[in-house]
Amino acid sequence: MKLLLKNGFLIDYATNTQKKTDILIENDKIAKIAEDIDDSVDNIINCEGLSIIPGMIDIHCHLREPGFEYKETIETGSNSAVKGGFTTICPMPNTNPTPDSAIVLQKIIQKAKEVAKCNVLPYASVTKGEKGEELVDFEELKKAGAIAFSDDGIPVSNSRIMREAIIKATNLGTYVASHCEEKSVAAGAINAGPIAEKLNVEGVLPEAEEIMAAREIVIAETNHVHSHICHISTKTSVNMIRDAKNRGVNVTCETCPHYYSFTQDEVLVSGTNAKMNPPLRTETDRQAIIKGLKDGTIDAIITDHAPHSEEEKNCELSKAPNGIIGFETALAATITNLVDPGYISYLDMVRLTSYSPAKILEIDRGVIKEGAIADITIFDPNIEYVYEKESIVSKSKNTPFIGKKLKGQVAYTIVSGNVVYKR
Repeated sequence: MKLLLKNGFLIDYATNTQKKTDILIENDKIAKIAEDIDDSVDNIINCEGLSIIPGMIDIHCHLREPGFEYKETIETGSNSAVKGGFTTICPMPNTNPTPDSAIVLQKIIQKAKEVAKCNVLPYASVTKGEKGEELVDFEELKKAGAIAFSDDGIPVSNSRIMREAIIKATNLGTYVASHCEEKSVAAGAINAGPIAEKLNVEGVLPEAEEIMAAREIVIAETNHVHSHICHISTKTSVNMIRDAKNRGVNVTCETCPHYYSFTQDEVLVSGTNAKMNPPLRTETDRQAIIKGLKDGTIDAIITDHAPHSEEEKNCELSKAPNGIIGFETALAATITNLVDPGYISYLDMVRLTSYSPAKILEIDRGVIKEGAIADITIFDPNIEYVYEKESIVSKSKNTPFIGKKLKGQVAYTIVSGNVVYKR
């Protein structure tokens, strides 16, 4: 099977490429990249006016299966992911049952092989039942297919257990993704400050994130291991991680489109659809996140795709569950709020959405070159539109991007040489 991508604008961070070119895909690999390819092929995609980048990789999302299929399933989540241009996604282990054993994990992997349109590389939990008390069998779960380990939204509060977990994971060539939240100062619905006061709800202190982020940096530096910090949202977190990296500490981190697209003011517009954990912060924090993305302090853009039913979100702010969906808006939010204003370049975007995520996962993806796996995202960088609820493929619709004007839209998603999404 031969597929020819004709006249597209290739943007690849690994090879520092930005040029108009043709790309020949043969079976699951990129066979040739050249200015004018006229080989006999089975199918041609006219990419005139479109940009071609390595398939986007989301190292932090939620698919809800098993246990919460009314919110999302592996199948519906992967459909949403490929519409958003993602070719690889890594679901977190907050399912029921928890993937804290090889049996549960392998069932998730097998189901993904049967129904998913993209690569699904699941996390296993750090502790049994995500209770923070007893470590899982890291070796067994890594062998069974765990891409990494996390207790997701339930922070491992016991520092001795977390230290041991991070050391074990590093020794196995993987990592622990830490949801940084010091529970003693984390109570609240939205960010502490004037909006919380105006709405008369308890506010989440920024220290809740920062105290735990500091702990993970200490563990990494003292023990010469790799700490990965999830979805950072505050200026202090960015500054601490930048300082640690400058000292040579092996720490990586991620953030989400909502932290550089919105501030806490969005809660006044979108209500519970702007409630997540960590919460939307201040304009000062938003600008710090943007700076961290630009200078390399922040390694990856992730969605934290967190589906909830409308019934669950349709309640008062203090009682609504945290989280928003994100697969289908990540690319456009990044173009609209980072690339278009000139904060980062398209090469930076590829670094943050494809190249660095692949490096963190240590997988052979995130690059477009001859011989590489043909995981590719093709998008129109110039199309402008208003994001409508009716267009959402995800089973859930909880997002503050509804009604927002966005720029950039995925046209094709290709996984292992197969077109799995076409606009």
